[in-house]
Amino acid sequence: MQPLSLATANQFSTVRFVLTDMDETLTYKGRLPAETYTALAQLEAGGIRVVPVTAAPAGWCDQMARMWPVDGVIAENGGLFLQPSSDGHQVERHFWHSPDNVEQVREQLKSIAKAVEAAVPQVQQADDQVFRLTSLAYRRTGADTDARIVEALRQAGADATINNLWVLGWVGGYDKLTMSLRVLADTYGIDAESAYEVVAYCGDSTNDAPMFEFFKHTAGVSTVTDYLSQLPVPPRWITRGPGGAGFVEFASAILQSRSALRG
Repeated sequence: MQPLSLATANQFSTVRFVLTDMDETLTYKGRLPAETYTALAQLEAGGIRVVPVTAAPAGWCDQMARMWPVDGVIAENGGLFLQPSSDGHQVERHFWHSPDNVEQVREQLKSIAKAVEAAVPQVQQADDQVFRLTSLAYRRTGADTDARIVEALRQAGADATINNLWVLGWVGGYDKLTMSLRVLADTYGIDAESAYEVVAYCGDSTNDAPMFEFFKHTAGVSTVTDYLSQLPVPPRWITRGPGGAGFVEFASAILQSRSALRG
């Protein structure tokens, strides 16, 4: 992992897509800086397709897909892809699960939630759970309790992970990477081998691990250092700033590489 400031002028010249975590990567302390929103718009204007890939609930991501300068949003750690219509007033939902199984998955998650609550009586669902379609989210209250929630989720048959805000559970065996590769292939015709070169990813915590491990062009915002012990492979670059400020640095480096390429 090297400081992003050491990247060469053409380091990111092959990048055509920017996938990025949202919470504490685009945001900082829960807020989206104006400079970060501007960076998203500049990437879009520069011909880069931007797709946030987040554990945030579908309800939040629906608004992002409609109103932000992005090409779509992968929500709930890979549970669904929200793609805006050409006029920007409608959003198509592409679930990881087949349409026939979506309702069955919701019922399964309800059963899993009951099992978690029985195993960890003090567990508290996240206040955004009402906006979720494919996942369970619990408040982080301490390392010991968080670990017990993860274990309870897995014992009940769920996949589970922790990020900087939530303990997350879902069913289906997917993660940020597997859904991203599906979206890249199905929506953009980009296979996994090509994606390695043309996709850049920016993140900050544990559930970004598969993305950091797979893609060539990866950056962690400065607070990723808090999670390095939990990442099998660190990002290749690290920004000076945290959250949105760090993302702006990465976006600027990518755009500068594009300008150098046009030369």
